[in-house]
Amino acid sequence: MWVRVLGAGAGGGFPQWNCGCPGCRAVRDGSRPTRPRTQSSIAVSADRTTWFLLNASPDLRSQIEATPALQPRSGRESPIAAVLLTDAELDHTMGLLLLREGPGIELHASDASVETLTGGTGFLPTLERYTKVDRRRVVPGETVALGEGLSYRAFDVPTVKKKRFAEDAAQGSSTDAPASDVGRVVGYRLTDTASGRVAVYLPGVQEITPAVHDELAAADVVLVDGTTWTDDEMIRLDLASKTARDMGHMAVDGPDGSLAVLAGLPAERKIYVHINNTNPMLLEDSPEYATVVARGAEIATDGLEVEV
Repeated sequence: MWVRVLGAGAGGGFPQWNCGCPGCRAVRDGSRPTRPRTQSSIAVSADRTTWFLLNASPDLRSQIEATPALQPRSGRESPIAAVLLTDAELDHTMGLLLLREGPGIELHASDASVETLTGGTGFLPTLERYTKVDRRRVVPGETVALGEGLSYRAFDVPTVKKKRFAEDAAQGSSTDAPASDVGRVVGYRLTDTASGRVAVYLPGVQEITPAVHDELAAADVVLVDGTTWTDDEMIRLDLASKTARDMGHMAVDGPDGSLAVLAGLPAERKIYVHINNTNPMLLEDSPEYATVVARGAEIATDGLEVEV
């Protein structure tokens, strides 16, 4: 199968429109080697003809225009067959509204994501006013066929974080989740059914639990959350009051960071996606970039395509 990174950036992309951090300045003025990135999403196909999106970012239109394989073949016939959601975060779901002109959308989402899209952001009922939405329930642990030659199995990614829009929507406030909610965040195990080869897509992870580690260890290619380099990165830059963990993400660096985990995996390729604009590993002359490469991992760019 083929996996194409449509957007390698986290929410807001790189550079982020309202940010003047060192990375954003560098990508704007060209003072250091780095490349812009749109917001996080991938496309996967077993035949390079029919494609499935994992998440639909706010940058979806430009991502399609940058990817000939996703463009209409004739008339308005799109090669995009379905969208699979890892969660209901804005940067993973706003692109759904851009698909309203089509004849319909096959949407794979967990109950928790549907709850947020319905009673929180309101994206789902809005979309259903414009086009038919064929809802497919994502249940962690169930294997689902995606047409000829491809299947997926979602797995739960435990997280204790803000359930944005999921509760107190009427009051316009957020509520802290008291405990992990199964299916609120999922990863995907994607399998080429002819070869049995596996890719895992995990753009959001707060902690690599033993169960999540088992999913990564059994994959040929992994695409993993690379949001921040350190847990307090955005606090130190005076750009936020929360740590990465508070926002549901695991830092890359440190003895308990994701890079230490990735370095020990047998996967052929270990690729960071969902990278925040503040992460210094985006700067290709930085020691952080060199550290990632030296430990056998990759930092995704938009348009990266991997044959699994």
